[in-house]
Amino acid sequence: QVHLMESGGGLVQAGGSLRLSCVASERTFSRYASAWFRQGPGKEREFVAAISWSGASTYYADSVKGRFTISRDNAENTVYLEMNSLKAADTAVYSCAADWFTGRVGTDTMADYGSWGQGTQVTVSS
Repeated sequence: QVHLMESGGGLVQAGGSLRLSCVASERTFSRYASAWFRQGPGKEREFVAAISWSGASTYYADSVKGRFTISRDNAENTVYLEMNSLKAADTAVYSCAADWFTGRVGTDTMADYGSWGQGTQVTVSS
């Protein structure tokens, strides 16, 4: 397991952009697929985007496809979520997660992730 810490959340107007970062304290983070999930007010946690351990494969929820981009810098033990054209519906606590096992491509299923950060609040004003 790895320890994860998110940053970059905040208040932004609709149509604006934010970039979230998720930094791991362990160098082994580079071997784990990672993902971003979010939980809006009064909603269940939902999948946002995932990236394979190498960064070669990415996956997105339909609701963010074309607006959000997930990427990683394994030399910096960091996964990013670039969010553009933000909508009020994107308001949520965003959490990053790392896979239970190394070498996988990533999924949209919460149960496949064994390490979680505390989350960072993103609020989009309309």
